[in-house]
Amino acid sequence: MTSGDSLAPDPVPVQELGYEQARDALVEVVRRLESGGATLEESLALWERGEALAARCEEWLAGARHRVHATESADAADDEAPPAV
Repeated sequence: MTSGDSLAPDPVPVQELGYEQARDALVEVVRRLESGGATLEESLALWERGEALAARCEEWLAGARHRVHATESADAADDEAPPAV
């Protein structure tokens, strides 16, 4: 692994990433881990960042699921409401 392949010194904090950014960063982490050549320390750092990125993606997906369910519930309640007079 070359010095250009190592983790960025100050990667963007995971909690500041949107879903697509976190997903793309996770794909890159997996690619780098699968390519091999990293030291044990670099591999552990990549693994830890990958775990955090995966958790961030799950947070975004859970939030999206919640919003969809809330919208569906609101639509169902509107359908059951008596017609306005």
